[in-house]
Amino acid sequence: MTRRLLGAALAAVTAGGGLLAAAPAHASATKGEVDFTGIVALSNCSGSIVRGPLSRDTDAALVMTNGHCLETGMPKAGEVIVDRPSGRTFDLLDRTGRNVLGKLRATRIEYATMTDTDVTVYRLNTTYRTIRQRYGVSALKLSLARPHAGTRIAIPSGYWRRTWTCKIDGFAYRMKEAGWTWKDSIRYTPECDIIGGTSGSPIVDTRSKRVVGVNNTGNTDGERCTLNNPCEVDRNGKVTVRRGIGYGQQTYLLARCLTRGNDVRLDRGCKLPRPARR
Repeated sequence: MTRRLLGAALAAVTAGGGLLAAAPAHASATKGEVDFTGIVALSNCSGSIVRGPLSRDTDAALVMTNGHCLETGMPKAGEVIVDRPSGRTFDLLDRTGRNVLGKLRATRIEYATMTDTDVTVYRLNTTYRTIRQRYGVSALKLSLARPHAGTRIAIPSGYWRRTWTCKIDGFAYRMKEAGWTWKDSIRYTPECDIIGGTSGSPIVDTRSKRVVGVNNTGNTDGERCTLNNPCEVDRNGKVTVRRGIGYGQQTYLLARCLTRGNDVRLDRGCKLPRPARR
């Protein structure tokens, strides 16, 4: 997981999911085609304001990050969280990434899981229209289409105020890390050498400017299927370890599950994991 910080800013992740770290340095603003519009910083991760194809300006806005960035700790394998109250706050950045425009606050966790994918969606106490009027910031649009290998992407991190750019190298049929398994994960080319704190950053198609995924992990030490060392598993069960390579989770399934009112509806053909029946 790329929630924890590496190098000079080493962090201690507690059992409750907290992060103890120095404040991030104001690194360089974006390079190239994608800026920090719609990007937020969390206490331990990165994130973005997103909207689906049916989202309206008057809807309560959504912030997307990773499931493993939850303030309550990482969900267990098979766990799906819906409609849970939350008061989490987010720093909203300006387009350069150098300045904080203000704080946004969640009212609830709309959806979160680390099963099949690694995503959390927070519902805010303010609308897209209000955010645009107050701060001049628009939300990023989620793509409905599955991305393709070779697509040029940008990964803007709100935590680090830095953007990584590379291409989609391909896809992992299954990816395993510790007790979690993810499906159809995005694999980056080596230029996206993501670090701790980039968890939850959006993966943006630089041509369409739409979000095609959410950054979540990388193989740090070359270990096999351990925490911070995900491995790929193909359809025949063959395991491949790629040290130093980063990964993200696709978001087109999330986009297809967002209905009017910005609700994540898990029926009507939605293919996201659902909570276990009791």
